[in-house]
Amino acid sequence: MKEMNSDRRKLLKGAVATSLASLAGNLSLEDAHAAKADPDLIHRENLKEGATDWQLTRVQLDKRAGFRSPKIEGYCSKQSVAAGDTIDIKVSTRPEQEFKIEIFRTGYYGGRGARLMKTIGPLQGKAQPVPKPGKKNLHECHWDSAVTLTIPDDWPSGVYLGRLSTLKDKTGYGYWQSYVVFIVKDDRPADILFQCSDNTWQAYNKWPSNYSVYTHPKGNQGPWADVSFDRPYAKYAQIYENPQSIGSGEWLCFEFPFAYWLEKHGYDVTYCSNSDMVTPDHGLKCKSFLSVGHDEYWDIKQYESVVKMRDAGVNLLFFSGNSVCWVTPLLDSTDGRPKRIMFRGGPYGGKYKYAEDRERDNGPFPFRGPDEGYLMGSRNVDPVNGGGDWVCELPDHWIFENTGMKKGDSIPGLIGWEYHGDPPKDIPGLEVVAKGTALQGGVNPQQWTATIYPGPKDNFVFNASTIFWCQDLASPPGHMLPWSHWSRPHGPDERVQQITHNIMRRAIS
Repeated sequence: MKEMNSDRRKLLKGAVATSLASLAGNLSLEDAHAAKADPDLIHRENLKEGATDWQLTRVQLDKRAGFRSPKIEGYCSKQSVAAGDTIDIKVSTRPEQEFKIEIFRTGYYGGRGARLMKTIGPLQGKAQPVPKPGKKNLHECHWDSAVTLTIPDDWPSGVYLGRLSTLKDKTGYGYWQSYVVFIVKDDRPADILFQCSDNTWQAYNKWPSNYSVYTHPKGNQGPWADVSFDRPYAKYAQIYENPQSIGSGEWLCFEFPFAYWLEKHGYDVTYCSNSDMVTPDHGLKCKSFLSVGHDEYWDIKQYESVVKMRDAGVNLLFFSGNSVCWVTPLLDSTDGRPKRIMFRGGPYGGKYKYAEDRERDNGPFPFRGPDEGYLMGSRNVDPVNGGGDWVCELPDHWIFENTGMKKGDSIPGLIGWEYHGDPPKDIPGLEVVAKGTALQGGVNPQQWTATIYPGPKDNFVFNASTIFWCQDLASPPGHMLPWSHWSRPHGPDERVQQITHNIMRRAIS
């Protein structure tokens, strides 16, 4: 009877799939997209009960100024995965001991910030080897899998954290924690495609002991170092100390507040990794594309995909800084898995002076990219880091509706720690909506510009010109406000929230 029921379910499933395929064949592309859309998905998801315990409670580095957490650490076999597919979670424990994995989806969830999706374990841990440096200082782990996870069909797109916890010893103490992170993607035609900046997370990842694209003996700005996604994410190691970052890349630091805010307000959003955008047409189903936080490292195929999106009528929204700065080829792992190794291939910028200076000072580079200003509306400049206030320039522009802002009004500390400036003069219809000066602790002034320009199909491209934008949208659990160059954002600001609503509502209308 069980076999008959199983065969019947397979037959029905096949018949439904055939029927849907036949239906899709008679629909226009637009109608077929609409048939797959579920604009209420994220709203329904966030009505579910959030977790009261999902953050890291006890973390331990290998030394006071270290980067890794050898008591328990891990990584995932893919940056992103679709429902129905599998992902391997690789874990090392020192000493060998049992552990568990709790999988959380980050979101709003009534203000709690995450929902528990699955608990795995107890599992037996073992100490896995730290790889010896390979060619171009590559540190690539070949760890055994602790578990192979099949993503359930009902897990919506989002950024997922796997909390690794050693089990308590007989005294009730002695447990240690860290995260692994992965993205669940889909091909749903959502209003908003949120691109995570995980290429940049990996570029700055110093696991196990100060190895990143910035730490090669030849210098910190050349093409000399390769880095692998097949290794744990170390503690974030750039502008401030954040123990919650161990194993989670830069997600909780510079992107999660934006996702939390979008999901709080029921926006129809789907998520992807930088590497997903290498695939042509990945974002063409969505109305808007978001670059958030520190989005510095782009494969040239990713750039070409986003240009295609703009030209097809998708709205591009750069709520980020230092974006599209380095051409970052994504290479196969040494065992042949795609898009698992990256390096700094060369600067974007075309013939722009900043790119020419980088080539002269740090090259020769094997690749060069076009002038990113003609995509984003504003460019990477030198110096590119510092801090300042975000100052209104065009108060009558629609992005400032209902903010009450006047020309010269400023939002304190919102610029930083990197930004964009010097917009191309020949983009038709480009407007500078905000501008001002950034300083490196009171010295080295540089002019930044926030811009907007019309696309070819009644769409638009917005550039907020700061990594810190999301810091003034929300302050969710698990997030810490950053500071850098003696400047800092102040946290949720009603004006930033209203500007973002204005832009998002126009982008998805």
